[in-house]
Amino acid sequence: MLRRLASRCARSLGTRGGARPAAGLRHLGRSPRRRASDAPRNQPPSSEVVARPVGVCSMMRLPLQASPQGLDAAFVGVPLDIGTSNRPGARFGPRRIREESVMLRTTNPSTGALPFQSLSVADLGDVNVNLYNLQDSCRLIREAYQKIVAAGCIPLTLGGDHTITYPILQAIAKKHGPVGLLHVDAHTDTADKALGEKVYHGTPFRRCVDEGLLDRKRVVQIGIRGSAMTLDPYRYSWSQGFRLVLAEDCWMKSLVPLMGEVRQQMGGKPMYISFDIDGLDPAYAPGTGTPEIAGLTPSQLIILLGFSPAQWKLFEMT
Repeated sequence: MLRRLASRCARSLGTRGGARPAAGLRHLGRSPRRRASDAPRNQPPSSEVVARPVGVCSMMRLPLQASPQGLDAAFVGVPLDIGTSNRPGARFGPRRIREESVMLRTTNPSTGALPFQSLSVADLGDVNVNLYNLQDSCRLIREAYQKIVAAGCIPLTLGGDHTITYPILQAIAKKHGPVGLLHVDAHTDTADKALGEKVYHGTPFRRCVDEGLLDRKRVVQIGIRGSAMTLDPYRYSWSQGFRLVLAEDCWMKSLVPLMGEVRQQMGGKPMYISFDIDGLDPAYAPGTGTPEIAGLTPSQLIILLGFSPAQWKLFEMT
C-alpha cells in the first residue's frame, strides 16, 4: 500500500556517522532546490502540542493543498482496487495509511534525517478515479500525475492496487524518459493478460516495457516468490534483462550487500521505487489481497528503502 518519486533533496537530509538517510527522498550530489519564498516549510504537528486525534486526516497531518506548485514533494492517494484478481479493499489504502501516519514523527534518530527541514511537503489528497472503468481510471491517474510532475513536484503515492503504477510511469516517462525501477513485491507483475484483459494489477511492468517507459538494464525485482501457473512471468522478466532476486535469496540475511550492488547498477540515474505490501511476509501485513508466505521482514524493507540507489526517487506504496 505505501510508494516514492525522485528527489532533489540530497545529502542535506542530515545523516550522521556516514549512515544514509532512510527517508524516501534524496538527491545525490546537489544541494536542495531553493524556493523563492523564505516562508517556513510545512511541519507535521507534534503530539506534545496537538493531540493525535485532532485535525483533518491528512498524511502525517500535513496541510492539504490543491496544487503541487511550490512543493518539493507531495503525498497523493490513488484509491483504486478494480484491477485486483483476488481480495479487493486497496481503495481504502490511502485513507488507512493517513490514519496510521499520525504516529510518524519528523526525525529519524537512527540516521539523523530531517526531511521536513529540506523539503516543502504537503498532501494533495486523492486522484478522483472511476471505480466503474479501469481504463478511464488509468487516464485520470496519468493526467493527474502529468500535472504534478510538470510542476517539479515529487509524488509520493499511497495506493491502491498495482495497476496504478502503469499510468504513473506513463506520466513520469513523458517528462523524464525511461527510468530505472526498484520493485519490491511477491510477484513480478509481468503477466501479459488475464480474462482477456491486458491491464490489471498483474501486468503493469509488461505494459511499461511495451511502451518503453523503463530502462530495462536498471530494473531490479526483489522478494519474488510463491506458486505460479507457469514460469512465463519469470521468463519474461529475465528475457528483458531484469534482475530478479527471489525471496529465498533474502532469507535470514542482511540486504546491505545486495543494495550496494543495486546502487551500482542504477548508476545514479533517475529511478522509480514501487513497493507492493505483499513483498512483506503476511505475518507483518496480513491485509494484502494476494498473500504469499515466506516474504521479507520489516527490517529488510527498511534496508531496501534506506539504501535505495539513486539520484531520483519516485515512490509508491500499493
